[in-house]
This record gives sequence, structure tokens and C-alpha cells, in this order.
Amino acid sequence: MAEKSKQTKYIFVTGGVLSGVGKGITAASIGAILKAKGYDVSIQKCDPYLNVDAGLLNPVEHGECFVTADGKETDLDLGHYERFLDFETSRYSSVLSGALYQELIDKERNGGFHGKTVQMVPHFTDLVQEKIAKAGEGSDIHIVEIGGTVGDYEGLSFIEAIRLYANRVGRENCLYVHVVYVPWINTSKELKTKPAQNALKDLRGFGIIPDVVVCRTERPAGRDICEKIARFAGISGDAVLNLPDIESVYDVPFNVLKSGVLEILNCFVGDDSDPDMTKWQKFSDLRGKKYDKVYKVGLVAKYVGNEDAYICVTEALKAAAAWNKMNIEIRWINAEDATGNDFKNVDGLVVPGGFGARGAEGKIRAAEYALEHDMPYLGLCLGMQMACVAAARRGGLKNANSEEFGASEENGNNVIYIMEGQKGKEETGGTMRLGDYPAKLVKGTKTYKLYGQGDVVERHRHRYEVNQKYLPEIEKGGVRVAGTSPDGKLVEFIEAPDLKFFVATQAHPEFRSRPLSVHPLFDGFVKALR
Repeated sequence: MAEKSKQTKYIFVTGGVLSGVGKGITAASIGAILKAKGYDVSIQKCDPYLNVDAGLLNPVEHGECFVTADGKETDLDLGHYERFLDFETSRYSSVLSGALYQELIDKERNGGFHGKTVQMVPHFTDLVQEKIAKAGEGSDIHIVEIGGTVGDYEGLSFIEAIRLYANRVGRENCLYVHVVYVPWINTSKELKTKPAQNALKDLRGFGIIPDVVVCRTERPAGRDICEKIARFAGISGDAVLNLPDIESVYDVPFNVLKSGVLEILNCFVGDDSDPDMTKWQKFSDLRGKKYDKVYKVGLVAKYVGNEDAYICVTEALKAAAAWNKMNIEIRWINAEDATGNDFKNVDGLVVPGGFGARGAEGKIRAAEYALEHDMPYLGLCLGMQMACVAAARRGGLKNANSEEFGASEENGNNVIYIMEGQKGKEETGGTMRLGDYPAKLVKGTKTYKLYGQGDVVERHRHRYEVNQKYLPEIEKGGVRVAGTSPDGKLVEFIEAPDLKFFVATQAHPEFRSRPLSVHPLFDGFVKALR
């Protein structure tokens, strides 16, 4: 590989026509290729939402809330980034307009602008540039995805900021990638380029001529379509890449490699070496294989209408299945009305995290069924809490419940509760545990064997804890503690020692699973399906 430049280079990914066209996957795929060439790659998303973070965004509309290692609640695209680039994002990897406005207003109120008028340009745009520079520190290449669609009123300041960034670091150190949608019109049986042309016109109107255009289509587009868009954009035909809908997003890097975009990337970084995609290719080959048996995994959840609400969980399961040379089918089980009839038709159960009482009894029933029928069970966050409630009920505590669901200690036995010292902080978020926390596993447990070590770190996003005064009843119900916080005050892992596989954690291990490095809990669960 050619000697790396000391100057960080920046790749800006924007979208046109409509949102949700695949900017995040495109950005992540480019990052994966550059990392496979040996570069240190970082990545960031800037969103025009007026929210301060993604913690309160509706999963039905926005999908999963991803949590970074340092505790920032973010958009699901950061999960894509981590899976493709196999690195940990941080709070600097996610920028929302609301947080920037809040920072500017706080600074103005504290006299930081010395009485000057605070404006979108230059103050907001300068702040965006500062966040980009901060997130890219120390990287060879920093990729920035701009959320929304070019031309949207709320996103104009971000577009202006990345245009100005070229003046800051030099145009030669900036590569602009524009992702556009090219719709298929069924009545005329053809792809229409006019929306893409208009999107490119908008981008040019804001002073940015893209170096690369990615055309998203429902079906493959001919070179004539790409050439037409290239002429309108004023760039080479080789700089227009068609990415049609495909079965797996993990094939996108290979589509990029097959295009002329690789040559553009090579020219941009001054390095024509080939990326080492060996492990990616192996994963792709394994994922695409068909075996005689298909194992059915029941995912017991309440947001069954939007699979993106649990995308890290499903991707972790699929990756584990591929590396174990197994085919799995994920069956969505609505937790609100889940019964034994749903559970008996699957080979294993996964109960993911969540908040609120809706669907809680269905999740408890799932844990009870797994305990009674020795069915492989993996509980994540709320999935662990409900497993503790189920075990306590089996252990004789018939009214076992969670304080989260409105049960008082007088009316029930809160196996799950807010610890003393945390009460009264629920509405402020003061009780939330977010990001990485260490845990100590009990030697000799199945969980210890899965990790292969006693000291582990996992990401969290929760408020309530297991009340350890009810551990005797939980243990009587067939479940024991397999790991705690280092001081022993918090239950972090449980398992059923007498069953084939019944493991649950207060954490969200799905956030740390990678397609090329499967998390041990998901690996163990999938193996147990056999």
C-alpha cells in the first residue's frame, strides 16, 4: 500500500429524490472497502432532526435505537457502520440539529458570543464543521453521511457546511457521493431518470458537483441509464454506480468493487492496491448456502410491524447461522398475544429488549415455555428481566412482576425494580444505564464457557434491575445468576444450569456482534438449535 497521507481525507454521502434510499449502506460499504485496503476509517451521521438524540424516537417509524460504547443513543445507521467497519462509534459519530441548536443557545446565553448576532451561517455551519473535524480526528479517511434529502429545508445548513468544508481542508481531500433513486414505472416498463436529474440539479444549485453518483433501483439499470445520469451530472460514466435491490446488504461492497467507483476511490487516496476482502467473501459464500434443514427462531417482540426495530438482533442471528453453516428462519411472534401454540412451532426463542408493559406477559410466557420444555432461549435486556419474573413465578412467587409495569411492592413482588437512590429520576433519564459496563462471570457457568473468560464488557440501555432479595425464588424456578457487576450489586447474566441453553443478559450484546466476528451468546444460541 502506498504511504498514507497525514491529512485526513473526507467522503461526504448525500441523498436525493427521497429518504431511505440506502445512503447508510453505501457509506458503510465504501468504508469497508477502504478499511480492507488497510486504512483507518471513521464514519459519522449528521441528521437534521430537531431531537437532541434518538432515545425518544419511535421504533415503529425510525427503527432500532442504537447505543454507542460511550452511551449515546443514536440512529440505526450507526449499527450498520459498526457491522461493516468492525469498529466502535462514539457520541461524536452522531450529530442531530437539536443538539447543535441547544449547544449554540447555551453558549449564547452564557455570553460566549459576546453580544454578536447568532446566525445559521456562519455559526451553525461552523459548528457542524467542528463536529466533523472532531469525529474524524486521527483517521486516514472520515466518512460523513448527511441524513434526509438534498433540498429539504431543514437540511440546507448541513449541505452548506460540507460545501464549505472543502475550503477548510482542500477540495482534493473531499469526495462527494450522491445517492439517488431511479424509479421503475410499471405502466411503461422503464426506469425514469428525471427525479435523479432534478436531485442532481438541486445539489449543483447548492454549489456541490458530486464525484460519484449511486443510482438505487428496484432492478438492474443498463449502462444507458447510468450514462444519461452521468451526462446530466457532468461526470464520467464510470463514476455512476447502479445498486439494484439485492438479497443481502453485505453484497453491496462487492457491487461497488465491480464498478468504476473503485478506481475513483483509489485515485482519491493515491493507492491502487487491492482490498483484502477474503473474510467478507467467505462470509458471503457461507450466508448464501442452502442446507437440508432450516431452523426456526421465534423472535418474541411487540414491534413486529417493523423489522428494523430489532435489526441488530436479526443480523447477529443471521451471522451466527452463516458461520455455523446453518439456515435459520426468523418467525415474528407478537408478544401481546403470544401463546404456547406460537412457541411449539419454533426451535428456539429470542426475547429482545424494550420498554413498557405492552407485551410483557407474552415475553414472560415465552421464558416459562422455554424453562418447561428445555427450549433454547436467549434473553436480551427486558428479555432477561422477564425470564427472572418467569422463574420467580415458577419458584412459588405467583404475583412476581416488575415495578416498570406499575406494580407496587404492596400489591406484588417486584422482582424487577428501581434501586434505592434512583427513585424519582425516572422522567429525567437519570436512572438509565447507557453504553459499556463491565461484568464478572461466575466461573464454571455456561455463560463463562461461552465467553471463554470471566471479565467482560457489554453495552446497556435500561433502567430497572433485578431485585436480589428474590434470588431464592428465582433459583427455585430453575435459574441462577451467571454474572454480576464487579461490585456484585447488579445482576448482569442469568442461566438455567440444567437446560441445554437458557441464557439471558441485562445487556444488549447484539450491538457488539459483527458479520465477521459473531458475538459468543448468539453463537451459542444458534449452536443449541441443532
